Amino acid sequence: AKMQKYLLYNTVEPEELPTLKELSTIEICKIWSGMSRHIYRQLLKKRAVDIGIGSFAVVPAQASVAEGKVLSVERPMFILSKPLKMFYNLESDETKIPDETPVAQADFEEIAANTHFRQEIVEQCVQETLLCFAGALRDNKEVEFSFR
Repeated sequence: AKMQKYLLYNTVEPEELPTLKELSTIEICKIWSGMSRHIYRQLLKKRAVDIGIGSFAVVPAQASVAEGKVLSVERPMFILSKPLKMFYNLESDETKIPDETPVAQADFEEIAANTHFRQEIVEQCVQETLLCFAGALRDNKEVEFSFR
């Protein structure tokens, strides 16, 4: 299970993040921007993307419009994996990915081709960033992870 490595008992040490140390902030942003475009394209095809700590998916939602009318809409969401939520004791709404939605792993080969980085660099950069993210959850730090 890919997600296991994000269940941290100890603080993330710098030597666990060798790729992030080598890359510049601009390069890391380029890789995540490639990841973002990849996820966006999958969501348009009604597919969910599992990135290890959870999945991006389009889920049905209710939007309030004028005079108490409610509109059924679909909205993109990030759904943290259940074991991760339990492990870090996090509260969040129970959101389920619709049963008919296929869930795939992120296609690092495609992201690498579109960002002109080697595939293993893309994969390690993403995994190490998520380790940092998990480390922040573990240490109860506030995290802002903005995603276009």
